[in-house]
Amino acid sequence: MRSGDSTFWSAVRLVARREFTERIRDRGFQISVGVMLAILLASVAVPAALGGGSKSYDVAFLGPQQAQLARTAERQATLLDVDVRVGAVADRAAAEKALSDGKLDAVVDNGRILVDSKLPDPLAAVLQSSWATVERDQRLGAAGIDPGAVNQASAIAPMPKTTLDPKAKQRDTRKGIAFVGTLVLYGMLMLFCMWVASGVVEEKSSRIVEILLATVPARALLTGKILGIGLLGLLQMLVTAVVGMAAASALGTVELTGAMVYPVVLVLLWFVVGYAIYACMFAAAAARVSRQEDLQNVVTPMSSLLIASFLAAVFLGREGGTLAHVLAYVPPFSAMLQPTLTAADEVSVWENVAALAIALLALVGLVRLAARMYEGAVLRMGGKVALKESLGATRKR
Repeated sequence: MRSGDSTFWSAVRLVARREFTERIRDRGFQISVGVMLAILLASVAVPAALGGGSKSYDVAFLGPQQAQLARTAERQATLLDVDVRVGAVADRAAAEKALSDGKLDAVVDNGRILVDSKLPDPLAAVLQSSWATVERDQRLGAAGIDPGAVNQASAIAPMPKTTLDPKAKQRDTRKGIAFVGTLVLYGMLMLFCMWVASGVVEEKSSRIVEILLATVPARALLTGKILGIGLLGLLQMLVTAVVGMAAASALGTVELTGAMVYPVVLVLLWFVVGYAIYACMFAAAAARVSRQEDLQNVVTPMSSLLIASFLAAVFLGREGGTLAHVLAYVPPFSAMLQPTLTAADEVSVWENVAALAIALLALVGLVRLAARMYEGAVLRMGGKVALKESLGATRKR
């Protein structure tokens, strides 16, 4: 028994190594990895460049009130939580040149705001309130009223803010990470499961499978193929996760805390489980046909199930609800829904563990069923092998 197990796993390692090395050397695979990383980096860098971080504004003042306006603008900016930096220009010509060169965002010159093209709303609020305050003080002084006494009386501290959901911002960021992760997960599952299916058909149509089965058991051939391609997919997922999180951290988009990394770890974990489930189904279905032209027909049910899982994660996972929670325990929907619901704080760690246990139990039964179908159909040439026939063929052996 021990010798048989050793022989089986030796064959599995041999097939897995062949699948891994052949695929990783493929130029198409290398290009696809490069394209995916480029898209991922762009999706992180572009939002950070356009709207990430706090925007600071450079302003200058001209005219007899420039010193008072500068002090008032700095106070108003603090109250309005706007980052304003006050600079200096010699005259109107120098101010216009600084605006056109992009060195200044706005200049206040004798009651008029100068901008090159657009005045941002936060900066407009600071400058308008500063101008109104300075003008009010001058008018009060002209009327014989002490502006300092009025300012002291009106110096009321801003109302304190109490956030009822202090984790809302962090949760939104986690939802974004989970969405990107789920999108990548869907693409990787579809890609690598189709590789498994097309590989099965290719070996069958070329009759290479007959030569392979002369030295390697059918179950070892199936297991090795799924394992080798799966390891390649996991490697690509790991590279994508590490590069994406490193870029997001470097650009200040994401702070690498445990709460942020956990959804990424879940995506990687569910890739392994989800891939194993779908790959078994794709491989068993592919063994029923002998031509690549017939492959799409037999894998359509599995492809549709994968698409449905992705849509459920997108439209149900972000908001939760009864249906989402139920499907989160149903394989293979759980592979897509668990990371999304976890990021939204809809499920806990023990619920992740429970869903994983259910998926693994389902996988055990699915592996046996898929191996049985593969053994019963992979050597039968011609038209599509009926489902009942592929299951019945192994009984007759």
